[in-house]
Amino acid sequence: MRRLTAIASILFWQADAAFAEAALPVEFVWVELAPLTFDAALTGTIHATDNVEVGFRLGGKVIEVLVQEGDPVHKGQPLARTDPLQQEQARHVAQAAVESATAAEAQARQAQIRAAAMLERGVGTRAALDGANQALSAAVGSLTRATSDLGQAERALADTVIHAPSDAIVTARMAEPGQIVGAAQAVVSLASSTGREAVFLSPDSPLLRNAIGAPVTLSGIDFPELHMTARVTEIAPIVDPGTGSVTIRATINDAPANTNLLGAAVRGAIHYPAGTGIAVPWTALTSAAGKAAVWMVGKDERVFIAPVAIERFDNSAVIISNGVTPGQIVVGAGSQLLYPGRQVRDSRERSGGVK
Repeated sequence: MRRLTAIASILFWQADAAFAEAALPVEFVWVELAPLTFDAALTGTIHATDNVEVGFRLGGKVIEVLVQEGDPVHKGQPLARTDPLQQEQARHVAQAAVESATAAEAQARQAQIRAAAMLERGVGTRAALDGANQALSAAVGSLTRATSDLGQAERALADTVIHAPSDAIVTARMAEPGQIVGAAQAVVSLASSTGREAVFLSPDSPLLRNAIGAPVTLSGIDFPELHMTARVTEIAPIVDPGTGSVTIRATINDAPANTNLLGAAVRGAIHYPAGTGIAVPWTALTSAAGKAAVWMVGKDERVFIAPVAIERFDNSAVIISNGVTPGQIVVGAGSQLLYPGRQVRDSRERSGGVK
């Protein structure tokens, strides 16, 4: 009996000693409802806002491609040619038909004039004039058709050369000399010489869907001295099932006019307001039973574990959706030696105590 009493005394003494431990200095973090921001760090490449693939209106055998990838081109500049032999022959035939029809129309007109004059002098007949009028009408019709055919032949010949529709940069040669191409088949790919956008792939996030119009700060990877600003203009509505990412496009406001930035790698930083919420520092986060938790400072400045629900992670904080409320205190830095019931104090010696 005496032995049990002695053991009990020792245990109570140890408990009293533990209870009397000096308060552990830790960082007190007062939970507040505060404005939140959404920050995303992205990596992508620069593209032209407008791209076009040009080809021949009619198919044929390519005999010449006049530009190389990366070449700047001006509006109207020839880009490629197909063999014009058939079109040249067709134009010669059409030109000869126009000349013949022109001569026939001139003869018919002279005959009509003579028939009208003879009828007026009384030496001709009405039937002769009617015949002359019909012949003239037929000759005029033949000339009109021949002229139209010549126009078509000349356009077909012109179509053996494709021209740049505007000032641009060649991004790809899609056909080579000797190749047979079909009508409208792409031969050269062009990017507009003005208008640039940054294209990123980013993990999908509900908050990301609100980023349309958000500013983006860009810095060059291939061009480290390059710094630009942009604005988010498009977020793809479909998530790539293979990567879980979405495509983000941001139109660049101040791309240098004298630098070919197409394909250049850039870093992008998106920063915009995201409502209000509770954010605690990363150092406040711990785990209990395999779930997220924080050390809460309670009555008499003794700590206890409080499970929390994490909404998302920010660059410097954890956004909490459930488990803590404004006015409470959580432990920030210094939680390594904590256990439930351990007494703590604010390492910054903030006055006022726990409320």
